[in-house]
Amino acid sequence: MNDVAADILASSTVTLFSLLGVALTLLTLPGTWLAILVATGLQAWRGDLFSWWTLIACATIALAGEAIEIAASALGAAKGGASRKGALAAVVGSLIGAVGGSLFLPPVGTIMGAVLGAGLGALWVEHSLLQRPLSEAAMAGTGAAAGRLIATLAKAGLSAVVAGILITGAWLA
Repeated sequence: MNDVAADILASSTVTLFSLLGVALTLLTLPGTWLAILVATGLQAWRGDLFSWWTLIACATIALAGEAIEIAASALGAAKGGASRKGALAAVVGSLIGAVGGSLFLPPVGTIMGAVLGAGLGALWVEHSLLQRPLSEAAMAGTGAAAGRLIATLAKAGLSAVVAGILITGAWLA
């Protein structure tokens, strides 16, 4: 394979997996990490596709996305007054809701399912298991749902930033 064809193949592959990474992130899957892994593999193969500092910067942004996701979810539940059990139920509900929502209208259904699952998980535990009044349990559920939505949007935004960096870097190499 000549250099031009290899460049086009490598850049096209990075573009495809970077865009796929954003979509997978919206589906609450590790899409950003997949894009970085593919870019790193292509960098190892080509040797001149990116600077290694670019890949380190992308990994740092992806780690920030993970931290924001955890912090936003926990903060939302805490702001709503959820207990630790309620916050844990929000996480489990979010995962179940994301899977269920994915069956109907991905990625919108995935996001809405995760948000509703987080809210309903916290609401159910706070009201049914911990016997908190419905109004307090609803506040905890609302906080958990809002935190999950903010977390998903923030992480997807950072995934889009990583995709932009990788795509630009691959085509300008």
